[in-house]
Amino acid sequence: MSEAPFVGASSGPVRVTEGEWAGWSTWRDDAFEERAGPFYDKVLEDGSTLCAFRAEARHMNGAGFMHGGCLMTFADSAIFAIARAAMDGSHGVTLHLTGDFLDPVREGQLVEARGEVVRAGGRTVFVQGLVTADGAPVLRFDAIIRKVSGRQA
Repeated sequence: MSEAPFVGASSGPVRVTEGEWAGWSTWRDDAFEERAGPFYDKVLEDGSTLCAFRAEARHMNGAGFMHGGCLMTFADSAIFAIARAAMDGSHGVTLHLTGDFLDPVREGQLVEARGEVVRAGGRTVFVQGLVTADGAPVLRFDAIIRKVSGRQA
């Protein structure tokens, strides 16, 4: 996997400037997500957020399909991109994340997540969404995010 050029700070969301993901952003200070993904997102003209990544051989399980843990990691990343406006600049932690696996993902497919904030108030944000692979539904998810004041030591 080649590293794409970026514009932005060395941590936090940065904009990709070249390649397949030019015009998208990726988060650069989450070591786990960088290894698992990388995952990308962008805000569409209608104000909604689209998250995506390309399924690679390293994402597959022993049967040759994407590992369920990879799909859930992507969904966990996507909920924060989808809820970015509702987070009001706060950090957050996932309190709850459920997923219904609908179909397998194969190597090379474009994996995308779309969703919506169902309710946001106080410190709690509820998100629901759908992950697709080349347009076909593969995972339905529901999540609850809890806002926190910052990084905990």
